[in-house]
Amino acid sequence: MKTFYWLIKREFWENRGSFFWAPVVTTGVFLILNIMGIITFEVFAAQRGISISGMNINQLVQSMDAKNMANIGVGIDLAMMSSGYLIGIVLGIVVFFYCLGALYDDRRDRSILFWKSLPISDRDTVLSKVISATVVAPVIATICGLLGAVAMLLIVMLVAMFHGVHLWTLLGYAHPFRTLATMVALIPVNLVWALPAVGWLLLCSAWAKSKPFLWALAVPVGAGIIVSWFNAMGLLNVSNGWFWKNIVVRSLFSVFPNGWVESQEMTHVNMQGFNLSDHFDKFVGVGNAWSQLARADFIIGAVIGAAMIAAAIWFRGRRDDS
Repeated sequence: MKTFYWLIKREFWENRGSFFWAPVVTTGVFLILNIMGIITFEVFAAQRGISISGMNINQLVQSMDAKNMANIGVGIDLAMMSSGYLIGIVLGIVVFFYCLGALYDDRRDRSILFWKSLPISDRDTVLSKVISATVVAPVIATICGLLGAVAMLLIVMLVAMFHGVHLWTLLGYAHPFRTLATMVALIPVNLVWALPAVGWLLLCSAWAKSKPFLWALAVPVGAGIIVSWFNAMGLLNVSNGWFWKNIVVRSLFSVFPNGWVESQEMTHVNMQGFNLSDHFDKFVGVGNAWSQLARADFIIGAVIGAAMIAAAIWFRGRRDDS
């Protein structure tokens, strides 16, 4: 366990810029842009004499029914979670290229010969990279997202106070603690969802003698094109949309958090006359987040991802390009 701990620590120190500083800088830029946007709106409104006085806003809030107030609460929750969305995009890019180079770079610079001279198994080496990609980097990104969420809540509160809005009226319909708990609960959910892509990218990194990026991209995309061609010729009865979504896209882009949210579910939410409060609950809450782990696509993807990680361990022990 001590050796494994130092392997993970090694991965962190060698990738500190992408694991640590990338989400930190993204959080800072996100908050600065939001503050600049609010200031710009305030200046724009003042210059054009737009009435946004506290009294008018208070009267507007007090005249709303419970459903509209609940939607405002959802808006506050979404504002808190918005920092996590941007950080998640950065995290997906970081993990994608980290996994592609995790095993290939050691062979390219010949440092694999040094690591193989140590009493460290290929299994521990590969698993330390899996943990770094699916646990270490997401935990750091989530911490940054939590700090960004709290900062966004404070910004919303300060803007509301500036306009004389009663904060407890708004916060009574928001769920800040549930939102923060959901962001933490999504870590294991996104971990399981990412296993097929992590496994495939590590397999390409361990197997490819050169240009692992092209191999990682060309194989699933080429398979998708071939399947689509056979379907067009009437030789296969496989849905093109299903194959591209569950094989091609999943093998490449499931490293991006929350990719498991079904697009049709989001469309259903948006089509309900902005009555988001009736549907938002299915996406938040610890129980709702963890319930996703029982989905068949999660389970099958995790098994396939584990098999590809095992294959990456096998290639790691047999390919050193010497």
